[in-house]
Amino acid sequence: MADDETQIRALIEDWTRAVHAGDLPGVLAQHAADIVMYDVPPPHDGVRGIEAYAGTWPEFFRWQASGAVFELTSLDITAGDTVAYANALLRCGTPDDLATRPDLRLRLTLGLRKEYGSWVVAHEHHSFADDGGTDDRETSEREVRALHQRWYEATEAKDLDGIMEPVAETVVSYEHELPLEYVGRDEVREVCANGLDAGSGTVTWTVPELAVVVRDDLAVAWGLNRMTAQQPDGSTAVSWSRGTRVFQRAGRGWEMVHQHVSFPVDPDTGQARADLTPTRAH
Repeated sequence: MADDETQIRALIEDWTRAVHAGDLPGVLAQHAADIVMYDVPPPHDGVRGIEAYAGTWPEFFRWQASGAVFELTSLDITAGDTVAYANALLRCGTPDDLATRPDLRLRLTLGLRKEYGSWVVAHEHHSFADDGGTDDRETSEREVRALHQRWYEATEAKDLDGIMEPVAETVVSYEHELPLEYVGRDEVREVCANGLDAGSGTVTWTVPELAVVVRDDLAVAWGLNRMTAQQPDGSTAVSWSRGTRVFQRAGRGWEMVHQHVSFPVDPDTGQARADLTPTRAH
């Protein structure tokens, strides 16, 4: 069975490289039309069929493009005449993830069958070990804080794709401007694009006293947002607002599922105030 094992090894190594490159045709190659995948995120009963399988990857590719690692560290294969299986471990995470948890590994099991003389993947099962507890909460808090830091850097660089990378497809955001709510990544992307255009020069956003609470796969972060925008005359406009953000860990990193930002209202005028400075501001 040496030739079969060699072919299967090449198939899995090609698939791993395609995942890391965000190459969807490469990921789908040599997969059965009726593939069943048990993935890290829901649905809990799995993804069935090549079209549904293909639909799981774009979100992962967006996360992968942030600089995450996806590489094999071990691979074992057992092959029969028409059926085979393989088990593997992969380094899968952002540089921050792997720096704080160097032993973090994605576990992968593959079931394969031979169709018309070629091996195809008929089943995939991906998982991370559940090592919850206090250390996991501390790690998760660091991850959420690191996500905010990447947001700050992407804002200053006017990198819209970088800003949107951790935003969930189904996000609901309560923004400063009308309408009442913004639903979905596309609507929020437009708001962010308008914000980057608020100044002709550098635009920045930070939360100097960010608070984060994490429990299991949910996190809440809040604080006062400090926004700056360089104006055509060289001056810098500064504004403060309140912000609360909710995140859910989907197995591929934290995603923002809800945001609520607002300016306080002056009771004397009934108008929102964007010119206030917090007494605690640094």
